[in-house]
Amino acid sequence: MSTPQPKPWIAQIHAYVPGKSQSASGQPLVKLSANENPLGSSPAALAALVEGHVAADYPDPDAKALREMIVAVHGLDPDRIVCGTGSGELLQCAVQALAGVGDEVLFSRYSFSLYPLLAHKVGATPVFAEDDGYAASVDNMLAAVTPATKVVLLDNPNNPVGSFLPPSEVARLHAGLPSDVLLVVDEAYGEYVDPALQHAAFDLAAQHGNVLVSRTFSKAYGLASERVGWVTGAPHLIDLINRLRGAFNVSVSGQKAALAALGDQGFVAATREHNTAERTRLAAAIAALGNHGLSATPSEANFLLVHFDGEVSAAAALEALSEAGYAVRHLPGQGLPNALRVTIGKTDDMTRVIAALRTLCGETA
Repeated sequence: MSTPQPKPWIAQIHAYVPGKSQSASGQPLVKLSANENPLGSSPAALAALVEGHVAADYPDPDAKALREMIVAVHGLDPDRIVCGTGSGELLQCAVQALAGVGDEVLFSRYSFSLYPLLAHKVGATPVFAEDDGYAASVDNMLAAVTPATKVVLLDNPNNPVGSFLPPSEVARLHAGLPSDVLLVVDEAYGEYVDPALQHAAFDLAAQHGNVLVSRTFSKAYGLASERVGWVTGAPHLIDLINRLRGAFNVSVSGQKAALAALGDQGFVAATREHNTAERTRLAAAIAALGNHGLSATPSEANFLLVHFDGEVSAAAALEALSEAGYAVRHLPGQGLPNALRVTIGKTDDMTRVIAALRTLCGETA
């Protein structure tokens, strides 16, 4: 008996794998594997979440109040903004709108693991541009562009590397692309960057008709459970996203929490300051273990990619950290078998992570 057959490209899709939160034996671990905010959520956002609302009513399909608050914080045009179920939904819409069978979706070799899935879901071919010391290379990305290229995805800061292309390099990448190729600047970790650099991609999107910039409330805003993101770009691009996104895609609670979180920029600043301090401390500790083969790629995100190229393997470090009570991200599936991505956690947790790595290397903890 015959059964429904999927399109051939669907067989290439593997479900997205989230960061682990328990050991192989089922022991709960402190999760430093999903780049969540260790400070939790803004008190204002938490207060908004406990406010009552009519559960039987649909949410605002256009998230008007939330879009207006985004405008107030970032100085953008509300007609150039669309909200979604996390930024992931909106990235999928962007790829779906412009790419299909026979087309190519381009990104740097070490990029967000969702990107190949976005291409495969529409039957397009994912193309990996060669990296430059694990980071994205503008020259290599431009060299990989072909007549089949329809979308270029740039996570900036990058995940899982943490590297950051300065605004001048992003502008150079855009200038080198054909005008009919869409550049999507995925700024999921944008709030962790120096505030002086945070508006540059928005300006690029405001000036050109082939640039989208995405943000999320899952990281610095600490609202990963509510699944809220947004993009900004030219009106014709926003129209495409609106045609493809889900109806009533952002829940009432998500809209309320994100609205309140935007109003508490003090929490975002405290998150950035904590992250910078603890990331700097972890990076210094890794550098001090360099004689054991440990190193870390410079990061502007809320994690460090730690490399193990000596006597201590990434697998051994993964096990040692698990025994110490911590889950981090091992990424052999992304071509990084000798590295671990470590989310920046609370101060005490980072102290214990450093101690576990020092002990593993035979140093005094």
